[in-house]
Amino acid sequence: MNASTSIPEKTQAPRKNGKRRVFLIAFTLLILALLVAYGIWWFVFARHFESTDDAYVSGNVVQVTPQIGGTVIAIHADDTERVEAGKPLVELDPSDAKVALAQAEAQLAQTVREVRTLFVNTGALNANIALRSTDLARAREDLARRTRLVGTGAVSGEEIEHARNAVKAAESALTAAREQLASNQALTSTTPVAQNPNVLRAAAQVRAAYLAYARTTLPAPISGYVARRSVQVGQRVAPGTPLLSIVPLNALWVDANFKEVQLAHMRMDQPVTLHSDLYGSDAVYHGKVVGLAAGTGAAFALLPTQNASGNWIKVVQRVPVRIALDPKELAERPLRIGLSMQVKVDIAHDEGTSLSAAGAVRTAPAYETRVFEAADREADQEIERIIADNSAAVVARQ
Repeated sequence: MNASTSIPEKTQAPRKNGKRRVFLIAFTLLILALLVAYGIWWFVFARHFESTDDAYVSGNVVQVTPQIGGTVIAIHADDTERVEAGKPLVELDPSDAKVALAQAEAQLAQTVREVRTLFVNTGALNANIALRSTDLARAREDLARRTRLVGTGAVSGEEIEHARNAVKAAESALTAAREQLASNQALTSTTPVAQNPNVLRAAAQVRAAYLAYARTTLPAPISGYVARRSVQVGQRVAPGTPLLSIVPLNALWVDANFKEVQLAHMRMDQPVTLHSDLYGSDAVYHGKVVGLAAGTGAAFALLPTQNASGNWIKVVQRVPVRIALDPKELAERPLRIGLSMQVKVDIAHDEGTSLSAAGAVRTAPAYETRVFEAADREADQEIERIIADNSAAVVARQ
């Protein structure tokens, strides 16, 4: 029995080893095929891309700060609300500024009237010169007439002396009248009322007071969403105190932190595809590389590393790469500052440069606001109105 049962077991062993050998060969060939496929895929496609998930949405955070001090009496916007450029956000108590403006306007009106009086006095001084000229001519005629009668004894020497003194007095009066006219002309000639130095000084005071009054209302410098409101009604604020921030969500970008070993072929304007953790991998954003930072993140950190002290361990550094987003896609799927992004840069074409063009000169500001220009125009209009109102009556008389 033992001999008969041992023969089949010996014949089954080679069969099992053969199956195992076939399986191992097939498995090895599959692994080799996968490695070859991966190598072909990497050489044809993957090596032309650099990706990272160390990327975050960035944007402008515009602080709203007062230009003058005051007490907050009203707040017109709260966190998460959208505001348009120029809309009032915070109001300060305008009482003191209103009083200062009224005083400056009254001073400007008084100055205009005084300057207009100088112009009017020019005619009076010319008339006074004519009068003094007539008096001088009369005094000279009297002196000449009395001088002719000296030989006849009809005129005494004392009368002749009085006549000479009268001529001198008339000459002095005429000289004084001419000097007064010259002095008045020095204050009025070559400049109109609005350009008179005294009027300009008073107008500058009105402009300063008007701007201080206008600045009691803080407008939104740009359109966007309110964030980080810290101001409260009744709070006494000083110039420069941060009250709230505005974030324009239509002008966001992505800062992707690539390893230094990934930057060799990265260039300006290379296309980028991005995915946001907020919307998942189905939502694809498209953008382009617009700039590489001038230093690594560690170099600009609040506490930079000191590699020259203590034990040193090499750490691969990362460089922030700025990526501009497609505005249309950003409008369809709004992002928020600080959201995580997955970034893939197509580096197949690396003929460009990794730095901005040296000869590129910006012809317009990168960011600007014009909401504060209205106060300047209104101040100029108020000054023109005061000057016109206080010089109209004098002009009409002339």
